[in-house]
Amino acid sequence: MAKKYNLLIVDDEEYLRTLLENELGDSDEFTVDTAADGSQAINKIQQKVYDVLLLDIKMPRVSGIEVLQFVQEYSPTTQVIILTNYADIKTAIQTIKMGAYDFLAKPYDIDELFNTIHRAIERKELFIDNKLMKSELVRKGGANELIGQSPAFLRMIESAERFANSDSFVLIQGASGTGKELIASFVHRKSPRNNRPFVAVNCASIPDSLLETELFGHEKGAFTNAYTSKQGLVEVANGGTLFLDEVGDISPAIQPKLLRFLESGEFRRVGGTNVLTVDVRVVSASNKDLREEVATGRFREDLLYRLNVVTLHVPSLKERKEDIPILADYFLQKKGRLRDPKRLAPATIDLLMNYDWPGNVRELEHVLEGAVLLSSGEVIEPSDLSMHIQRSDKLFALYESDNAGSDSSHKTIPLEELERRHIEQTLRRNNLNRSKTAAELGIAKKTLYLKLKKYGFSDE
Repeated sequence: MAKKYNLLIVDDEEYLRTLLENELGDSDEFTVDTAADGSQAINKIQQKVYDVLLLDIKMPRVSGIEVLQFVQEYSPTTQVIILTNYADIKTAIQTIKMGAYDFLAKPYDIDELFNTIHRAIERKELFIDNKLMKSELVRKGGANELIGQSPAFLRMIESAERFANSDSFVLIQGASGTGKELIASFVHRKSPRNNRPFVAVNCASIPDSLLETELFGHEKGAFTNAYTSKQGLVEVANGGTLFLDEVGDISPAIQPKLLRFLESGEFRRVGGTNVLTVDVRVVSASNKDLREEVATGRFREDLLYRLNVVTLHVPSLKERKEDIPILADYFLQKKGRLRDPKRLAPATIDLLMNYDWPGNVRELEHVLEGAVLLSSGEVIEPSDLSMHIQRSDKLFALYESDNAGSDSSHKTIPLEELERRHIEQTLRRNNLNRSKTAAELGIAKKTLYLKLKKYGFSDE
């Protein structure tokens, strides 16, 4: 069952509050709270994250306008629908300019009310999606699909689907580059929370001094340059899934606060005194052995037990080599969208299958991306790959010409050498015409000039 949306009805007329509470509370979509005046409303907003407010304008002591202004600063993702009399339509229109989503005139048509609430929720989700997209575009990379048919991979996916149906916290363990965030996203998509946000936080990339603010938000004036209040990512993820990537890198100073939040769903913004409550499912991931981190004192044992209700082990690419050909085909299709995708020579496939892939799927993708750029034909040969190649009698003959005089224990095809060679071949093929060479390589003439200078090509 999908998670319910939180609604707050704010109206000083008890009859209308009760009527709306009964109508909306009977729906399986909503959890409904009420407030009899603006002061009560502000107190409730400081304790719980609401998706939508149904807000009367005219109330004693604290008006609806003041509540709207508070929401805009304190909880900007919350959508406000103004409830008004026909006589106050002009004021209601003013509230739209102030940031309210819409207004409804009394008496309310219940179908129109439901439709307006649904549209407000859609607006909130779009706002959150855009906000998350901006923060994720730089961080995200690599494949965005789960690709694999090996027994180890299919067993992991089966476990992930089974775990997804509960609200239990999940710890995903695996080496770097195995796709832990993709698995976390898969758990979210298969869970009852799939209609709510999936918020990913890379704990290793955020300095300790900022991580607490990023997670829990801060109040206006909490520190220098805190000119406005800010919602934390736990509030943005309310009702959905919070993914803590590289959780083993969280500092000992933040770990107790994270533990308290995991145990109760309660937190305080930095610089704040009010306790807020949210409902999120936490999925975490680490490439470290967290039990070893506990033994060395770098990670709290009670935090590990709280995160590790169930564990998913993501197999390394070395443990699922049967998937290399279909992963390679997927990456070649992905990198060659604008033209016919290149294909791998049989000897290249043999090489990929015999390599240990310390960087896992991420390394495979990057190696193939480089090969697509560096290969001169439609078939990617072993010499087009840039990676450390371990000794293999079966493959040794393929690299004799490229690695004459190299150490017999291993051979290396450096990326820069392959790029230099590829540029030289293309330049000669175009009779040293730089414009044609740059066009064939798909780079700007200025970029080609800089590369020619870097690799010491003469101007002749």
